[in-house]
Amino acid sequence: MSGTASYLFTRTYYVVSLIHRVIVCSISSVSRTWIWNILAFVWNWTGGWFSWTRQSDAMLRNIEQTILSCVKTAYKRFYVDIGSVVGQCDKIWTISLNDESAKTPLVMLHGMGAGVALWCPNLDAFAATRPVYAIDLLGFGRSSRPKFASDAEKVEAQWVESVEEWRREVKLDEFVLLGHSLGGFIATAYALKYPERVRHLVLADPWGFPEKPNNVYEKYQVPFWVRAVATAVQPLNPLWAVRAAGPAGKWLVSKTRPDISRKYLSYVPDAHTVIPEYIYQCNSQSPSGESAFHTLMHGFGWAKNPMVRRVTQLDPALPITVLYGSRSWVDNSTGQLLKENRPSSKTYVQVINGAGHHVYLDKPEQFNKYVLEACVLADDSPRRVTTDKAHIPKNSNSEVIDQATAS
Repeated sequence: MSGTASYLFTRTYYVVSLIHRVIVCSISSVSRTWIWNILAFVWNWTGGWFSWTRQSDAMLRNIEQTILSCVKTAYKRFYVDIGSVVGQCDKIWTISLNDESAKTPLVMLHGMGAGVALWCPNLDAFAATRPVYAIDLLGFGRSSRPKFASDAEKVEAQWVESVEEWRREVKLDEFVLLGHSLGGFIATAYALKYPERVRHLVLADPWGFPEKPNNVYEKYQVPFWVRAVATAVQPLNPLWAVRAAGPAGKWLVSKTRPDISRKYLSYVPDAHTVIPEYIYQCNSQSPSGESAFHTLMHGFGWAKNPMVRRVTQLDPALPITVLYGSRSWVDNSTGQLLKENRPSSKTYVQVINGAGHHVYLDKPEQFNKYVLEACVLADDSPRRVTTDKAHIPKNSNSEVIDQATAS
């Protein structure tokens, strides 16, 4: 065994042993405080996780470009400086397509742990008729990774303001706002505060809408050992294991979710290696956005401040499209909740058969069709704001890093 392999084995064995002790102790009904202390020790002891990962800004940039090479529409990639929304100088990584079109722009917000490149099955279809902007949410992908607040309401407000400052810099007036999973939660929060900017809200398998059931373990018949593990890792960020694995992080991603890579084979020839590398590079950095998501969580599947409590505050004139995968783990009651709480408003609910949580990837043709239908409805609706034409900013706050011409 080489020195590196021996070091990796020894370190991993020690970490796993400690986590195992935590689980055993949790089964023995040891106090949560004791569990937290042990996990905190593990976290501090492994403070070098980030230094021994294979994370590289250059690798993330190159792997993103490799994935986006399947996009036939000409696009631009650039940073948008949004100022000190959370950190001292926050920047949002952006990709834009067909930005000269006069149609209603489409703005896309990804889910937890994702990035702009994972929209590659959808970008050409959307950009065929309108401007399209996809961003790496603050704290994810290639965007800045500031330290968010430790309060759920403040974290939500920080994400909303980051999107709004991005909008101001890009000079978009109104747009269709599409959010997947966590992105759907942030998109809805944005629509609550800035309703005049959103012509149509599209929620793709959105996270964080229903209340967490009181009897969640009984309702979903969760085995006792799963409850013990869930309790043990609750203080940790969702993707902590990717960083804990260090150089083996990419392998862990590929073995945990091989289905995701397979679904990209139609677009990316080397998807089996490229997609895990991209996900790994996105999540092996400082877990800024991931920690913010952890602050929002009330258990992985629910939010501390669920949207169901606030949907009545949404603008009644705002049309909403909700897209679900029939096989998704996300609670699919959101569409019904929206209809019941907004009886006089337009709410369109579509369940896509055979799709899971990654509905945009599992059934891209159907997904694209429903999103474009929402965009057409937005084109035909009256404008709420009349200012300058939307365009990529030409001021010093944004710099086009690279462009790709149509192939």
